[in-house]
Amino acid sequence: MTTADAKIETPSRTLTAKRTLSWVLGLPPAYYVLAILIALAPAVSATLINPNYWFVILKQSAPLGIAVLAQSLVMRVRSIDLSVSGVFAFSIYLASSGLLNSYPPFVTVLMTIVIGLAVGLINGALVAYVRASAVIATLSVSAILIGIVQFMSSGRAPGSTPSWLRVLTSGNIYGLSYSVIVWIGISVVVALAFRFLILGRYFRAVGDNPRAAEITGIPLARTIFVSHTLAGTLTGIAALVQVSALAVGTIKPGFDTFMNALAATILGGVTFGVDRGGVAGPFVAVVAFSFLFAMLTVFGIQEPGKLIVQGGIIALAAIIYGARVGRV
Repeated sequence: MTTADAKIETPSRTLTAKRTLSWVLGLPPAYYVLAILIALAPAVSATLINPNYWFVILKQSAPLGIAVLAQSLVMRVRSIDLSVSGVFAFSIYLASSGLLNSYPPFVTVLMTIVIGLAVGLINGALVAYVRASAVIATLSVSAILIGIVQFMSSGRAPGSTPSWLRVLTSGNIYGLSYSVIVWIGISVVVALAFRFLILGRYFRAVGDNPRAAEITGIPLARTIFVSHTLAGTLTGIAALVQVSALAVGTIKPGFDTFMNALAATILGGVTFGVDRGGVAGPFVAVVAFSFLFAMLTVFGIQEPGKLIVQGGIIALAAIIYGARVGRV
């Protein structure tokens, strides 16, 4: 190799190294969090690095993972959906209360998805066409759903989940739960849709600048409406998966359902109008959260401590994003 060749190759390697470093630094915080947790896991507990335990982590993550996909859809167009807890509460009650026991199993499956779809349509209409605040509109819908469940149940927990439905979580292929397969399948479909369909371009354009997108001819209201409709449908599917993981139904899915979904979405690189993480980022974030909570459980940290850690991670993610765009 001549001296001239060496001089040409050295800048090329330097440029490649800089590009690689820039790519790594541009990854959503979820990747860093998961990498750190995996590095710490052997020192915490040998169980945490057992491959079989990772299958359990994925199985527990499936409902949240699908809910995060739903949340990421609306956040891409600068909206938000706070009706997650209401959809979960209503769907869980419907599937475990015995109201649909006289019908074929597919009716229960369809009803939970239809509930999510209906809520998505209502949210979309209120936010996109009525121009109501997304926070107020979706929170109101959630409160109404939870109120209906409380009224119908008289405050009592419903019955047990049908055995055929529990197979969705307990059944597996080579150790991988059916629920995880559903989660991965939906993630792939969403990723392909954003990559190849015009809807993905609409979502990105609206997220970048809603007014500019509308001026260029993109149907702003319709795009926001579709995002909420799709999000509601995915939330219904997530609720169905959550029901399958429960032996006994509950009327209190908890505020943490929404908080975890929002936190994982942000940690995965999807914020209001910003989509750095794609579909993979939120997926990694969900796994990171589940792994983090498992690690905190090993240390004996209860729910209050987990909420504090969760809030700290969200704040850290916000600081990182702010620093990247020069706001910090």
